Amino acid sequence: MNLIMDPTAEHSPSSRARLARPEHLQGLTVGLLDISKPRGNVFLDRVDALLTQRGIQVKRYMKPTVAKPAPLPLRQQIVGEVHVVIEGLAD
Repeated sequence: MNLIMDPTAEHSPSSRARLARPEHLQGLTVGLLDISKPRGNVFLDRVDALLTQRGIQVKRYMKPTVAKPAPLPLRQQIVGEVHVVIEGLAD
């Protein structure tokens, strides 16, 4: 018999419907969240440059560690400051 352990400790994961994507980014503020993986900043630097060239306002954020979810105060800050978030993963 094999036993599979779930490291998330969720008995029933929460689910919710995705929000509709905006039709355009003009007039919106885009948040770029670096999850602290190596080279994630390289990807987000490029996204930042492309969005800025198009006149889109960008705000940058960074998780303190890749190993844990973003702390609640950081998530609350992001929600209060931007309309859309792009999360950067890399290695």
